[in-house]
Amino acid sequence: MRYLPLTADDRAAMLGRIGASSVDDLFRDVPAAARLSGPVEGLPLHMSEMEVERALSAMARRNLTATHVPFFLGCGAYKHHVPASVDHLIQRGEFLTSYTPYQPEIAQGTLQYLFEFQTQVARLTGMEVANASMYDGSTACVEAIFMARRVTRRAKALLSAGLHPHYVSVAKTLTHFTDDEVVASVPVLTEGAPGDDIAALIAAIDDETSCVVVQNPNLFGHVADLSELAARCHEKGALLVAVVTEAVALGAIRSPGAMGADIVVGEGQSIGGGLSFGGPYLGLFACNNRHVRQMPGRLCGETVDAAGRRGFVLTLSTREQHIRREKATSNICTNSGLISLAFTIHMSLLGEKGLRDLAALNHARAVQVAERLAAIPGVELLNGPFFNEFTLRLAVEARPAIRRMADAGVLGGVALGRLYPGEASLANGVVVAVTETQTDEDVDELVAAYEEAVSC
Repeated sequence: MRYLPLTADDRAAMLGRIGASSVDDLFRDVPAAARLSGPVEGLPLHMSEMEVERALSAMARRNLTATHVPFFLGCGAYKHHVPASVDHLIQRGEFLTSYTPYQPEIAQGTLQYLFEFQTQVARLTGMEVANASMYDGSTACVEAIFMARRVTRRAKALLSAGLHPHYVSVAKTLTHFTDDEVVASVPVLTEGAPGDDIAALIAAIDDETSCVVVQNPNLFGHVADLSELAARCHEKGALLVAVVTEAVALGAIRSPGAMGADIVVGEGQSIGGGLSFGGPYLGLFACNNRHVRQMPGRLCGETVDAAGRRGFVLTLSTREQHIRREKATSNICTNSGLISLAFTIHMSLLGEKGLRDLAALNHARAVQVAERLAAIPGVELLNGPFFNEFTLRLAVEARPAIRRMADAGVLGGVALGRLYPGEASLANGVVVAVTETQTDEDVDELVAAYEEAVSC
C-alpha cells in the first residue's frame, strides 16, 4: 500500500500558495507534445525482476560496444588499455570507502595519493602546481576562464575554433549568468592544419581579453606550437589557457607549460579510466605558482608533524564549503577522487619511459592507419602534424557513411556533422582516433569499410 503523506487539502494549500490551479499547471511551460498523458507505449506496466533483467540485457545487446567491434572513435574520449591491477587496487576498502577528505588529515593515504597525483599532473603539463582534480575536462576549462577573470580583472575569453564544441557549449552555459564574454567561431577544415586559428587568435587579442583558450592537439588532431600565441597573450596582459583532451599525447609532444601556457586544463580519462558511456571522467587543472591563490578546487601539500615525521595536509581549499562564499574560487566543487587514484596508479605503473613508449606506439599506429585510408579514392587526409587522431574529408557526406560502417560492425570515426549540425562546410569531415588497442585485423576491417562507404 502506498504511503501518501499529503492530503488533498495539503496539496490544494501548496498549489494555492504558489498560484497554481492544479498539479498539471506546474508543467505548463513544457510543450504539450512533450508531455505524457498515459503509460509509455511499448513499456509494460508490471514485470518481475528476472523479466526486467532479461529485457534490459536484450536492449544492451543492441549496442555496438568498444570491446566487440573495430573501434576508432575519439574526440575527447579514448579507448586505451588499462591494466587489471588498476581496477583491483582502487577497489581496496581503504580507497573505495574514503570518498572525499572532509576530515582530510585523518585520511593520510588519500592525501598521499592526491599529492602524488598533483605531482604527476604538474610534470605532465609542464606547470608548477596542480590541484587534486576536478569534475571533468569541460568544467575544468570553464573554471580556468573564471580564474583568468580573477587574475586579469577582465571578462573577455577568446575560444579557439579548434576547441571541442562540447567544451564551448559548457562554457557558454556556465557563463550565461556571469559577466564573462565568451567569443568562439566555427572551425575551417584547412588542409595541413584543420581547425587551426592561432593567427586569427593572435590578431583578436585586445586590452579587454582575459584569456585565450586553445586545445592542443585540437579537436581535429592538429598539433600546434603555442609559443607565439603565449607571447602575444602576455604582451597584452592576458593568460593562455591550454586544453588537453588526450592526456597520453603529453608523452610525445612538448608540454603546454614549456610553450608558455599560464593554465593547463584537460581530461584525464585516457590514463586509468574507461569509456563507460561518458563517465565518470577526470578534470585536470594546473597553473603557475604565482596564480595558485586563484586556483579552484583542493590542493594537498607535504609537511612534517611535531615529531618530524612526514605527513600530508589539505593545504588549500578555496571552495565555498570551507571558506566564506564570496571568497570561494570554485563552484564546481567535485574532485574525481577515485578516478584520480586510477590515474595515479596507471601512471605509476607506466613510469616516464612507459608513457613515452605508449605515446610513440599510438602515434606510429595512427600514421600507418592514416596512410592506408588516404590511399583510398574519395578519402583525403587533411592533417599535417598529428598525434593519434586525424581528420579525413570524404567525397560523400560523412554521417551516413559512418552510419553504414556501423551497420556493418565498424565504428569508423566521429562525423563532424554530428558535432556541428547545420555547418555544410564540415559535413564531409570525419575524425578518426587510433590507439594501441587496435589490431591489424581491426585496421583491415576499417579500410574495407571506408572503401565500401565512399563508393556508395
